[in-house]
Amino acid sequence: MQIGFNAPTSGALIEPDSLRRIITEGEALGFDYVTVSDHIMVPRNLESKYPYTDSGEFPAGTAAAWLEQLTTTAYIAALTTRLRFVMSVMVVPHRPAVLTAKMLATIDYLSKGRLTLGIGVGWCREEFEAIAAAPFDDRGHVTDEWMMACKELWSKDDPRFDGKYVKFSDVVFTPKPVQQPIPIWVGGESAPALRRTVRYADCWYPVGTNPQFPMNTVSRFKAGMARFRGFAEKGGRDPASLKVALRVLVGPSARPRRTIDGEGEMFTGGAPDYVADIKALEEMGVDAVDVRLFATTLDGTIDNMRRFRGEVMTKVR
Repeated sequence: MQIGFNAPTSGALIEPDSLRRIITEGEALGFDYVTVSDHIMVPRNLESKYPYTDSGEFPAGTAAAWLEQLTTTAYIAALTTRLRFVMSVMVVPHRPAVLTAKMLATIDYLSKGRLTLGIGVGWCREEFEAIAAAPFDDRGHVTDEWMMACKELWSKDDPRFDGKYVKFSDVVFTPKPVQQPIPIWVGGESAPALRRTVRYADCWYPVGTNPQFPMNTVSRFKAGMARFRGFAEKGGRDPASLKVALRVLVGPSARPRRTIDGEGEMFTGGAPDYVADIKALEEMGVDAVDVRLFATTLDGTIDNMRRFRGEVMTKVR
């Protein structure tokens, strides 16, 4: 089981010395990967609903400072030698396709092949409009086209593409990424996200607490896995060829374990509960789990990371 942690990209811990300390500590503690989130500019007034809270409220708020995802990942790459980094997730339509392909290829090349590309279509219409991104209502098609264009550029000596939004031919695109291919994880729990995973990705990357597609108990997660495998079989992919990674939006706490219909809610409670949950997921075929270990201070965050290593990681490996 691969274990990851979140990099701060918003809030007080994005200060350079704090970010550096968290990243280097994570590598030293033996975490397998670090996740990097993506927001460019959040408008003050949001009507769009955040998918992973019951209320639809965006937990970070609209006034928070945000680091840009790809440049932050390049910074993290320069601080580390072993740690992988997962775009968690990159909102694909936010950036021009060819420029995005170039930036990601450069990160993978300079990091000697440590990039994992988590992708999503995005949920915030107001952010799309504020940054003049591709049309929000066509974001699924845009995402598919962007990724097909990226794969063409990353793998072909004479790349050519003729899509609705992206067109190129007779170009040189080097250096290529070290990894052939760069691993792609698709975030999301909807039917389009599952079809996108089956179509061209390596891994499904859900969040278990989406109220529309809850997978926050063992029985619910088993049902979610069965649903995913059904999509894989229907799409002509061997389910065993696709990995599954789970994004967890919280870390262990002193609060008691919650229950849903008499069954424990996964990733609530303390460290022993997290150990049991990770072991249960591994038995179901899950390959990776990443958790959010932030505290309000740098020292508190480092303490959370060290305790998670001692109380959870050492017991599930």
